[in-house]
Order: sequence, then C-alpha cells, then structure tokens
Amino acid sequence: MIKWKASPGWRRESILDVYNLALGIFLFASPWVLTISHGAMADDAWISGFIVVLVATGALVAFAEWQEWITLALGIWILVSPWVLGFQHTSAMKANIAVGALVTYLAAMELWLIHYTHAKGDTHKGVAS
Repeated sequence: MIKWKASPGWRRESILDVYNLALGIFLFASPWVLTISHGAMADDAWISGFIVVLVATGALVAFAEWQEWITLALGIWILVSPWVLGFQHTSAMKANIAVGALVTYLAAMELWLIHYTHAKGDTHKGVAS
C-alpha cells in the first residue's frame, strides 16, 4: 500500500525538489533555448522535462518516497538517452548529461537524507514511512 503524507510544512529535503523542478523546466525549454526543436532530441527533452516537473511538484505538494525513486530512474534515463536515442555530439547531449546527472544526484541525495538521517533518531516531520 502506498502511503501519502501531506506536507503541512516545509520538509528540509524539499529544497532538492525545488531544484529538480527548475531542472525540469530548463530541460522542457531546452529545445527552444538550444535551437533543437525537432526529432527525438526535442521529444525526449519535452517528455522527460515534463515528467520531472510533474514528479517534483507532486513531491512538494504531497511527499511519497516512491516519487524520489521515479526521479532517480528518470535522471538516469535523461543521462543515457543521448546514446540510446542517437543524438551524441550535440548541444542537446550536453544539456541532457548535465541535467540528468544533477537530477540523479539530487534524487539520490534526498533518498539518502530520508533513510540515513531519519534512521539515526532524527524525528523530523513530513516524511512518509
């Protein structure tokens, strides 16, 4: 059973979701910013960016740990998608690698903070169990 925990206040890890939200917005806008508005590169940026924005917004509104696992998997996808979809050696590749690495790092950091700081007796409110 999935447990949802409405966040009545600000969790200290929420800032990481705000960063992911900003990265998702950048990735979604990157086809226009980097002038790559066609093909698999643009489609991947729009879809992946939109999903990052949705999951980050969901984590800010009602946190659930599974959202961070989805964000971690999505960050890995964004990181490897230039090779899988075949758009190496482009500005889109550089953007995907940067955003993918950051999204992956932030999701892993949030999962680490949730599991290891709370396991050591930290009684911080707002974390789903």
